[in-house]
Amino acid sequence: MPPSWNGQYSLVRYAADKSGTSMAAGQVEPTFRADYVFVTACSSGTCVATATNGPTPKNPTLPQPSHYTWDGGRWLERFDFQWDCYLGEGVPKAWAPARSWAFYTPQADGSLRGAWHTDIASGPCKGTVGMPVAAFPAQSG
Repeated sequence: MPPSWNGQYSLVRYAADKSGTSMAAGQVEPTFRADYVFVTACSSGTCVATATNGPTPKNPTLPQPSHYTWDGGRWLERFDFQWDCYLGEGVPKAWAPARSWAFYTPQADGSLRGAWHTDIASGPCKGTVGMPVAAFPAQSG
C-alpha cells in the first residue's frame, strides 16, 4: 500500500534548538507552529504530499506550497531560496542564496519527526543552520 500524508497537521519547527555554523544558528528564535492540510497524490510510482491551507511565509522566496516526496522511509523536501539574514533591529536584512532540505519520518503514534537543514552560500549568515521538526495530527473537537 502506498504511503499517504493526509489531513490537518500542526507542523512544529523547534527554532529554539537550532544548531550549525551560521551566525543565524545562534540567534534566539521561538519554536514555530503552523497548521496545514496535507494531500497525498501517487502517480508513476512516486508519492508526493502537498501542504496546503497554511500561513504565508514571511520570506517571499520560500516555495509555496511545500511538496514532500516519499523516499521509501520518510517524506523529503528539497528547495532553493534566498536566506534573509537578520543583522539587528532597524538594519536591512542581507539576502543570500540558500539550499534547504527537510524530512519527516512517520512514528508509531501517528506523528512525524525529522530535521530541517539549510546551507547558506554567502554573506554574513554564511554557513549551516539545522533544527528538529515534527508534525502532529490535528486533534478533532
